[in-house]
Amino acid sequence: MIIAVDFDGTIVEHEYPKIGKEIPFAIDTLKKLQEEQHILILWSVREGQLLEEAIAFCRERGLEFYAENRNFPEEHGRGKGYSRKLKADLFIDDRNLGGLPDWGVIYQMIKNGSYRCGGFDIPIEGHGKTRRASGKKKNIFLRIGEAIDKGEF
Repeated sequence: MIIAVDFDGTIVEHEYPKIGKEIPFAIDTLKKLQEEQHILILWSVREGQLLEEAIAFCRERGLEFYAENRNFPEEHGRGKGYSRKLKADLFIDDRNLGGLPDWGVIYQMIKNGSYRCGGFDIPIEGHGKTRRASGKKKNIFLRIGEAIDKGEF
């Protein structure tokens, strides 16, 4: 999967523009996900020197991202056809609905391809289990409806 990861409040405690303390197991979990062939993109409000500081912080700990604030390392500028919106299967961010789970929980969600919500297992989009033959993603309500129809709820 392509996974976009926020920096402030997700990899480190939120001290923007300073770099906060590393959140326990964040770097180790991200390195493990890379070992399992997931592509990681640093997705941050940081730009310029502040972004470079975040990249250096991760690099010093052995974590290299495929790209930063873009889909591919070679993307540049804001010209025609350029969009800062990332095309990722999953976004890890402390601003998620419900906040940031513990990094061990995040790892298990990705490894298992689902997460618990209100007592139900919801498949993670892009994990290979929720794609239609046409390539279009099913929305959450359609997937929940199908799970109810199958008696999984």
